[in-house]
Amino acid sequence: MRLSTVILPVHRWSEGQKLWRRAEDLGFHAAYTYDHLSWQSFRDRTWFGAVPTLTAAATATERIRLGTLVTSPNFRHPVTLAKELMTLDDISGGRLTVGVGAGGTGFDAQVLGGGEWTPRQRADRFAEFVPLLDDLLRQDATTRAGRHYTAVEARNIPGCVQRPRVPFCVAATGPRGLRTAARYGQGWVTCGDPSDPDVPAQRAPGVVAAQSAALTAACEAEGRDPGSLDRLLLQGFTGERPLASLDAFVQWAGTYRELGITELVVHWPVPDSQFAADPTVFERIATEGLAQLV
Repeated sequence: MRLSTVILPVHRWSEGQKLWRRAEDLGFHAAYTYDHLSWQSFRDRTWFGAVPTLTAAATATERIRLGTLVTSPNFRHPVTLAKELMTLDDISGGRLTVGVGAGGTGFDAQVLGGGEWTPRQRADRFAEFVPLLDDLLRQDATTRAGRHYTAVEARNIPGCVQRPRVPFCVAATGPRGLRTAARYGQGWVTCGDPSDPDVPAQRAPGVVAAQSAALTAACEAEGRDPGSLDRLLLQGFTGERPLASLDAFVQWAGTYRELGITELVVHWPVPDSQFAADPTVFERIATEGLAQLV
C-alpha cells in the first residue's frame, strides 16, 4: 500500500512550493491537485490552475509523482489537454499520473455556459473523452470524429516520456465508468459514495467494497486481470476521520488494505475548511502511518 496527498491549489506559489517540496521530503508516493476552476467552499477564496501548478511543482521537486485528481470534460477538451499533459510529463521527467473523471455539477461545471449536464450526458461525454485522450497521448497524429469531441490531424510529437502514454487513474462508480476504467485505466479512483457525502463511518468500507467488486467484474468482462489496476481511495468525503490521530489513520488504512485498496490519498491540511487537520499529526501519519500496519 502507498500513501499520497492532495495539495489544493489555494496558495500563492511563494508559499505553495514549500508544501510540494515538503510532501516529497515526507516520503509521499504522489502529490495530486484538483483540476477545477474553483470548488465548493473555496468559491470565493484563492484558487489557481491545476496544470500551471503541477508544472511549477515539477520544477520544484525531483522524485515525487505528480498528477490531477481529477480532470474532467467539464471545461477540458481532449486535444488541448493532451498537449498540456504531454508537456507536463516531459517537464516532470515522466512523473505524471492523470486522474480523469466524468465531472460533477455546480457552478464550477457550468462556468462555460450551456446549462447543467444530466448524469447520462456526463457519461456520454466521458465515454468519448477518455478514448480520444488515450489516442492523442499514444499517437503522433490523431483524427477522430465524435458526437462531442473531434480531433483533426492533432499532432502530439514527441509523445510522452512514459510509454505508451502517461498512466490514467479513472474515477468511476457506475457501470459505464467502471467499464472505461477497466479498458483504459492503469488505476481506479473512488472517494466512497459521491451521491451521499455524509456516509456514516461504519458504512463507508462496505460502499467501497461493493464498488471494488463491481470494478473486478468489469475487468473480468473486458478480459482484464483485475489485479493489474491500482485502486485509489481519496479521503475526505465520508464520516470517517482518519487524520484525527495516528491511531485513527492506522485503523482506517488497515481496513482499506484488507479491501484491496493499493493507494490512500489524504488531503494536505487547509485551515478554516473541511480539510482542516493538525499539521503535526498529519506529518506523523505521513512518516509513520503505513509502517504501523501489521
